[in-house]
Amino acid sequence: MKPSMAAFAVALTLGVAACDSGERVAEAPAGSSIAAVSPAQPPAAAVETTAATPSLATAEPLVVGAPAFAVLYPGGAVDGEPTPTEGPAGSGRLVTFTTDDDPEAVVAFYRQRAEAAGLASVMSMNQGEARAYGAVHSADGARVEVVASPEETGLTSVQLTWSAGR
Repeated sequence: MKPSMAAFAVALTLGVAACDSGERVAEAPAGSSIAAVSPAQPPAAAVETTAATPSLATAEPLVVGAPAFAVLYPGGAVDGEPTPTEGPAGSGRLVTFTTDDDPEAVVAFYRQRAEAAGLASVMSMNQGEARAYGAVHSADGARVEVVASPEETGLTSVQLTWSAGR
């Protein structure tokens, strides 16, 4: 992971995990933009995309029993086995992968999956061409965070973290 993407991922994680009030705030790295979004408010237009987003039905779960929003982006190439995580919102996974699609399309895909599963958007963030998104389910704490950043190779590097909830 590039240093700037690592800082971006840390800022996203802090933003989503910082508080449980329904509104998320994080320190943004220099040169970035960050938006806190209340669950009733849609995320900033920065995560919107005009690019074609893959069909919601074409995605495969990353692990057996994963929530509907924890799927591999269509055409994504996983870097390794998903790493188990444990936290206040239950167990989950962290996985990294690459795709040919741009960061905006990746974030739009996961936003659609999260909203379809009943999660509320709590954060969107931009830093240069990198994009991030976070959503939480108010009842059980299930969450998803995605950070997508272009690589020098032309691919998009993606870090996806999720929790199934309590």
